[in-house]
Amino acid sequence: MLDIKYIRENPDLIKKNSKNRKIEVNIDRLLELDTMRRERIVQIENLRALRNQKSKSKPTDDEILKMREVGSQVAIAEKELADIEIEYKELLQKVPNLSHPDAPIGGEQNFEIVAEVGHPTKFKFAPKDHEQLMTDLDLIDFERGAKVAGTKFYFSKKELVRLNKALISFGIDVATKHGYELIETPDMAKNEILSGIGFNPRGPETQVYSIENTDLSLIGTAEITMGGYHANEVLDLSKGPIKYVALSHCFRTEGGAYGRTSKGLYRVHQFEKLEMFVYCNPADSQKMHEELLAIEREICDALEISYRVIDTATGDLGGPAYRKYDIEAWMVMVGDKGGYGEITSTSNCTDYQARRLNIKYRKPDGTSDFVHTLNGTAIALTRLPIAIFENNQQADGSIVVPKVLRKYVGLDVIRSDTAKK
Repeated sequence: MLDIKYIRENPDLIKKNSKNRKIEVNIDRLLELDTMRRERIVQIENLRALRNQKSKSKPTDDEILKMREVGSQVAIAEKELADIEIEYKELLQKVPNLSHPDAPIGGEQNFEIVAEVGHPTKFKFAPKDHEQLMTDLDLIDFERGAKVAGTKFYFSKKELVRLNKALISFGIDVATKHGYELIETPDMAKNEILSGIGFNPRGPETQVYSIENTDLSLIGTAEITMGGYHANEVLDLSKGPIKYVALSHCFRTEGGAYGRTSKGLYRVHQFEKLEMFVYCNPADSQKMHEELLAIEREICDALEISYRVIDTATGDLGGPAYRKYDIEAWMVMVGDKGGYGEITSTSNCTDYQARRLNIKYRKPDGTSDFVHTLNGTAIALTRLPIAIFENNQQADGSIVVPKVLRKYVGLDVIRSDTAKK
């Protein structure tokens, strides 16, 4: 969340930024509650000081009556403060992060293209989408997935499993080469951690699955667990940023997502992902954001995927993100004639998450301040397999395995069982 002092001093900027990000939040009401809250805190402190002062000597009967009245006033003020705090915190947490001055203003379609690599794949035959290719090769089973767990669940089979594990192994190799510490996270987190990261664990707009009768939810990304990893800690950044690459399963309700691109594996309820996460000095966050994007591009380049990098518009940023870059790969499944679909994203969240989770770093002068947090997708299963299958398909329905994955997969080409025989 933002510092209330900053909001207090820059109300017009905060209102404009919220409007640009298409987030409705009543800043005037927040500031009104802020004033009421501070007044109640001062009132309570003064009343307690008065009571403490009188308790140092033997009180008279009149003073005892007055102290009882003071006690009642404290109780009333504390109840009023508690009521104010509920609405105050709710509104404060709705205020989105500031936006990078260069981030394009607008909605989902107002992104700016930062870079383009390669060209849309040209086929000399009628290409199939990944779902048809995988089904024909007997590598996926949506029907039995739905029977066992419901729609948008699936079974991966045979070489698709090997390819998925190959992508994870390759991503680990690339990220650890750049100094990211490998870690595997729990698949659940406390709701207070989800809220701190910026996810809504409850309510009709939630995108996560909550565990009944607990304060836990299944995570939608390792950003949640890694953001909570150092909650309520003061970090030593004297040797530079702390960098992790985290493996986890991800669970998403994808509520409201249908109607957009959702065919096959593009939007499912469970998948595996390798996520990079960084804690750094505020002075290093822009440099680290560039590093995360460079690693994502390195992975895509090695897989020989045609892609573009987009600077996400303010209205399409999540609440915590100051700036976000997406990498979109060319896919057959998008639109009638193919198009670009997101395969990775990387966000600089500045101190927005750290302030909510109380994560600080020790400064050279001995004082502490909030760290900056950043995240970036190294490997997302299912998005990368979509790009590989749809762009590397051959006329006979076989799939050419990217060269960098062959040592992991053990195959150059994925063919049907009939063709192998």
